[in-house]
Amino acid sequence: MLLRVFISVTALLGFVSSAFAQPRPDEPSLTLFEDVRIFDGKNESLSARMDVLIRGNTIEKVSAIPIPVDSSVGARTIVGGGRTLMPGLIDMHWHAMMARPSVPVLLGADIGYLNLMAGAEATDTLMRGFTTIRDMGGPTFGLKRAIDEGIVPGPRIYASGAIISVTSGHGDFRQPFELPRAVGGAQSRGEQIGAAMIADSPDEVRMRVREQLMLGAAQIKLTAGGGVASPHSPLDASTFTQAELRAAVEAAENWGTYVTVHAYTPASIQRAIAAGVKCIEHGHLMDEPTAQLMADKGIWLSTQAFPDELAHAFPPGSSEREKAHVVFAGTDATFALARKHQIKTAFGTDVLFSPQLAQRQGTLLAKLVRWYTPAETLKMATATNAELLALSGKRNPYPGRLGVVEEGALADLLLVDGDPLADISLIENPARNFVVIMKDGKIYKNSL
Repeated sequence: MLLRVFISVTALLGFVSSAFAQPRPDEPSLTLFEDVRIFDGKNESLSARMDVLIRGNTIEKVSAIPIPVDSSVGARTIVGGGRTLMPGLIDMHWHAMMARPSVPVLLGADIGYLNLMAGAEATDTLMRGFTTIRDMGGPTFGLKRAIDEGIVPGPRIYASGAIISVTSGHGDFRQPFELPRAVGGAQSRGEQIGAAMIADSPDEVRMRVREQLMLGAAQIKLTAGGGVASPHSPLDASTFTQAELRAAVEAAENWGTYVTVHAYTPASIQRAIAAGVKCIEHGHLMDEPTAQLMADKGIWLSTQAFPDELAHAFPPGSSEREKAHVVFAGTDATFALARKHQIKTAFGTDVLFSPQLAQRQGTLLAKLVRWYTPAETLKMATATNAELLALSGKRNPYPGRLGVVEEGALADLLLVDGDPLADISLIENPARNFVVIMKDGKIYKNSL
């Protein structure tokens, strides 16, 4: 009943927003980047001097020979002056609704306030050069629609919808006094707003997965093991059974997409792989046999170089802070195993409940040079991440090539004042160094 009411209200609000949304300023149909050097997302060096022509939202031509354009037809020319043109950055583990608010605010504030807060953060995310994010849990469908319709500036969102967890699992923020809940009983606040859904049997898992797909999920996120942020979820716990995980995989595959799972430990990772899961989020406590299994099966690892400051989002002495330090201590070993076994690795940040840390999104990416070269790091955050996005198949909300600068690709581009392959610290200060930010062929920043 609650879901039907939500859908009806969403449809009504969508009609109202469409009727009263302000029109966007006219954009030239042609944009020429003149005299740029290109990092294309794949090669580990910059090109020679090039011109790049954008028609609509697509890269039409990349040429070493100057491209003539007719200014009388409304073409716009951006003189690069030898600056670097590169793909927009992609964050594969972002929480658009949870980056700014604290847990009490997330679970207690009006949903309208949460959406306005998330809209402001989405604009900041785009202005940091992240033109695409894969949202790994939260009620982001309304925010995604507002961005796609041009109501709010923000990145492309590959939404997972609600995190699907089990009773006592990572994502279950209920307090002991809220238990027991009868089967089919009243939903918790987290479930009501679509932040997390609890499922304790294969049939419940199928239902929750199908609900998120109905709402527009590009991929599905489950929590296969314990987590840091949930107070009643030990790190060593394996939550879903293999049958439950398999039910999620079947439901997602029936819709042509995939399941990714939050998992740290060898047991939770191996169980998820046995059930058919395609991607592991985190993996910070994995061992060598698990890494070898992931490599042999072609399983993606979407992992993060967590900063120690992220633990400060939790109260001193809390179990959450203690668990955070345990997880963070596994970062070096995880990246070493990923490199040794050549696991397909994606970059994300997983910023939660910290507006200060959200502003350092680019810094968290640059931190990867502890394990990778600058070129490898930027390839991961562009073309490689785009390969993982493509696993959503026909559920891909943005058909087209992302993460590359090449003819026929979608025009998500950054013009960088300098060479980020030589000095990756440039991405740590996007306000100064990203002089042009383009998404879907539209310019959201041009400081030239």
